[in-house]
Amino acid sequence: MFSGSIVALVTPFKDGHVDWASLEGLVEFHIKNGTHGIVPCGTTGESATLDHQEHDDVIKAVIKAAKKRTPVIAGTGSNSTDEAIRLTKEAEKAGADGALLISPYYNRPTQEGIYQHYKKIASEVGIPLIVYNIPGRTGSKIEPETLARLSEIKNIAGVKEATGSVDQAIDVIRLCNPRFAVLSGEDSLTFSLMGLGGKGVISTVANIVPGEMSGLAEACLKGDWEKGRALQLKLIPLIRAVFIETNPIPIKTALSLMGKCRGDLRLPLTAMSEGSLKKLRQAMADFGLV
Repeated sequence: MFSGSIVALVTPFKDGHVDWASLEGLVEFHIKNGTHGIVPCGTTGESATLDHQEHDDVIKAVIKAAKKRTPVIAGTGSNSTDEAIRLTKEAEKAGADGALLISPYYNRPTQEGIYQHYKKIASEVGIPLIVYNIPGRTGSKIEPETLARLSEIKNIAGVKEATGSVDQAIDVIRLCNPRFAVLSGEDSLTFSLMGLGGKGVISTVANIVPGEMSGLAEACLKGDWEKGRALQLKLIPLIRAVFIETNPIPIKTALSLMGKCRGDLRLPLTAMSEGSLKKLRQAMADFGLV
């Protein structure tokens, strides 16, 4: 259902508020450069520091700007099942094509709790859902067997697999329903996961190189492995640079260096250190972005 290069979009800020003009400009940038889907209000979109009204309004603004030219998959996750349902229902009402939901963080449910969390949300909405498996942020991993159970639920359409483990991805692809899309949550593993049968990536680096990431995903989907491999290897230094500090600090800084939006962040995120900024700027210069 969802495939290709799907960008985990930043949320631009200006003077403490959402910069709506820049947000619209970023959506247009992705449309023009072939991005296959947009995720507003994910981790890269600083969803943790958006209030509920801002969260709803950012999703609505992205849907409006996209004008159905590319799917909008709203970030609606929460460690409260009821809150995740509310956010997902609101996104569905606004016209989102799907929703991305992080596994409950901090309260660290059991595998059965994780299963029941997603099952409950799926029963309350009609749009397709993507599970987000990122134990580095949540403190718990969704095991392949749990994902296999979830893959049998009609409107749970796939997983953003960000464990960083190829072995995990192999077991997920091996055990899950064939219709269940495995999407890389690690830019550097896009080619590897797609070679195993993954359908694409939900990408951070696509914020600044949407054309290259969509080209990588399209090459792999078409079986043009030489082109895909070449693009993956070309992108690796830039990918490493945009994760040199906590995401989304470097990627938002990179966008500001490109003049796409301001680099404003909300506490507790702070500006990059001078040393990291120098390395980021060099990687961007080497890639021809600045």
